[in-house]
Amino acid sequence: MKLGKLLLAMIQSTGVTVEVFFLTLVFSIPLALLVAWGRMSKLKLVAWLVNVFLLIIRGTPLMLQLIFVYFAPPTLFHHGMGRFTAAIVAMVINYAAYFAEIYRGGIQSIPAGQYEAAKVLGFTRVQTFFRIILPQVVKRILPAMGNEVITLVKDTALVQVLGVAELFHVAQTQSGRLVSVLPLFIAGVFYFIMNWLVSRFFAVMEKRLGYYK
Repeated sequence: MKLGKLLLAMIQSTGVTVEVFFLTLVFSIPLALLVAWGRMSKLKLVAWLVNVFLLIIRGTPLMLQLIFVYFAPPTLFHHGMGRFTAAIVAMVINYAAYFAEIYRGGIQSIPAGQYEAAKVLGFTRVQTFFRIILPQVVKRILPAMGNEVITLVKDTALVQVLGVAELFHVAQTQSGRLVSVLPLFIAGVFYFIMNWLVSRFFAVMEKRLGYYK
């Protein structure tokens, strides 16, 4: 295979990797907020159930979760999902669990006095959260979120276990076919570029939110 064709195949597979990345973020970020609220719920049963969920998800390998989400439904419910859909569902659930704990830490770090002051000023609980608390939480959790998002870029390679033709899967296939490490090297460069872009994005965001001291 000529270098041009190899690069084209790698670029096309990078598109799948980017799709997995963005879909995971789009669905896991709001889901994580719901999980975090459940974790902090005053209802003991809800908090306990969410805590058990977090323990299971954070205590088992993502690869195992990918396999379970794809193979378990046909066995349990006689109805399965496509490989790509199963990969996204497993990735979303996994990252929602990690993001939720980051959210919880950020929310609980805000002094209780700010809630009391907002109440005195006539803000509702929803207004207090979205106008006063959330902007400060976002600032505080950005470094931790940045680390998790960088990890997500690399974890997209795990969806190959379901046969999804993302970047690393294609790199391995082409490396075996050509008996060369060049495809793996190119994949490494692509992952590095994606992670560099993510790092730059979070650096810019931290700078823009620098007025929250």
